[in-house]
Amino acid sequence: MNFDPWIGREVRAKDRLDEGLADRWLATFDLPRPHPAIMPQGIHFALCTPEAPTAKLGEDGHPARDDSPDSFLPPFPQFGSGPRRMWASSKMAFHAPIAIGAMIERTSKIVSVSEKEGGSGRLAFVDVEHVTKANGTIAVIETQTLVYREAAAPDAPLSPPAPSEGVFDPAAWDAHRALVPDARLLFRYSALTFNTHRIHYDAPYAEQVERYRGLVVHGPLTASLLLQLAAKELGGNRLRSFAFRGLSPAIAGEPLHLVMRATGEGYELAAFAADGRQVTQASAGL
Repeated sequence: MNFDPWIGREVRAKDRLDEGLADRWLATFDLPRPHPAIMPQGIHFALCTPEAPTAKLGEDGHPARDDSPDSFLPPFPQFGSGPRRMWASSKMAFHAPIAIGAMIERTSKIVSVSEKEGGSGRLAFVDVEHVTKANGTIAVIETQTLVYREAAAPDAPLSPPAPSEGVFDPAAWDAHRALVPDARLLFRYSALTFNTHRIHYDAPYAEQVERYRGLVVHGPLTASLLLQLAAKELGGNRLRSFAFRGLSPAIAGEPLHLVMRATGEGYELAAFAADGRQVTQASAGL
C-alpha cells in the first residue's frame, strides 16, 4: 500500500484546561491542588482528545480508519478487518508549563509510516508529531509512535505470561514507588483522555479478542505516573525532555513498581511487574 497520501496529513484541535478537568486529573492521581495554578507535566495527554462520533468507532473502540482524505490514520488493509493497535513509544520536549485556564491549540501531523517484519509477524509503524500550544506559546512537542499488527488468533497464548516466582528488587534505583493500578484508575484515565480502546475497560474483549491476560494499563498512564515520580524527586515542571517505550503490557490489579535513578546523561526511569518483568523503559533530562 502506498502511504504517501498520509505523510504530512494534519489535524488541528482546540481545548481549554478548565478547572473541572484540572480537578479531575488531580483527583485521579491523588495529587494536591498546585499553587500557583500550574498543572503537572503529563496533563497534555488529557487535552485536545479525539472527538470521533460513537457511530464512527471501530470494533476495538478506536476511531475507524479508511482510505478517504478524511481519515487521519491509514487503514492498513493488509492486516484484515481488525488489526491490533498499540501505543509503542513517545518522545517529548517540554517548552513551557501549562496553567489552569489556558487556551490550548494542538496540531497533529503524520511524519512517517513504515512497515517491518518482526519476530511475531508484520508490523506497521506510524509516527505522529503533536505540537501543543498554551495561550499561543509552545508547551509540549511530542512524537508518538503507534504500532499496528494482525489480529490475535483465537487460541493465541495470553499476554503477558503468568507471573513467575521472581521478585523485583529496587535496591539499584534511587527512587521507588509501588502501587496497584486497578480498574477504577484505568476507567478514570480513559475518561480523562477520552480513550475508548476496549483493552482498558472491557475485560472479556481484552482477553478473548486481543488475548491479553486482563485489562491493560495505558502506556501514557504509566508514563504519567513516572512523570509524577520525577516531579516528586526533582520538583514540578523541571523536566525538559522525557521519552518512554512500552516493553510488555502491565495488567490491572497487579503490582507495578516505578523507579528512577540518575545517570551521567540525565535520569533513567522504568516500570516493572512484581516478578521483575520490565514493562516500560524511560529517560528524562533537565
